Amino acid sequence: MVAKILVIEGKRAERASFVGGLAKKGFRVVSVPSGNAALARLERESPNLVIIDADSMRTSGKRICQSLRTTTMHLPIVLIVGETVDMKEVFDADVVLQLPFTLQKLLNRLKMLLPLKPSNDVVKAGPIELDTTQRFVHLGEKHISLTPRLVRLLQALMEKPGVVFEREDLFRYVWETEYTGDTRTLDVHVSWLRNALEEDPRHPDYIKTVRGVGYRLDLD
Repeated sequence: MVAKILVIEGKRAERASFVGGLAKKGFRVVSVPSGNAALARLERESPNLVIIDADSMRTSGKRICQSLRTTTMHLPIVLIVGETVDMKEVFDADVVLQLPFTLQKLLNRLKMLLPLKPSNDVVKAGPIELDTTQRFVHLGEKHISLTPRLVRLLQALMEKPGVVFEREDLFRYVWETEYTGDTRTLDVHVSWLRNALEEDPRHPDYIKTVRGVGYRLDLD
């Protein structure tokens, strides 16, 4: 299966577009000029991944990421930012690449987000089965695709069911960073995970909040 990539890029880039290189590598590429245009094309195109070339639009891309995430929590997002963007800032993207970098580096990151081979990498905890390579979670009749970051979050909880994770520790693990100045995005991702798994996300059976501390996976 050929992966389809939706690329959001403006016309103000002072460098070559990545679209041509991606197409030469065999990807099906759909290019749109703005976040609004991407939202309009999402359902029609059903891409496997979105690339936001924020640098080409002279923006950080943060609002575009947020608007895409409100529409789909399962779609992997790669954000391309310029040299002046503060990389300590937290974005709703699975991968953030700061220019300059090569097409090969972009391709290497895409391979991590677009696994196409069968997988035996399954983590099980109670009734939950998580395929960490194909990024699918199975629970009862549900068979749901997750973003790499949601997979990492769920895997952490599944590997230690019943253990309470402090928010800062969970954030460090999932985002692979020592910066914990703003962990609100963790709460958002927990909310997305609950929407995917729980029958009633407002009264979750599995992913429980431990007030003032963090989260745990409850299998009782």
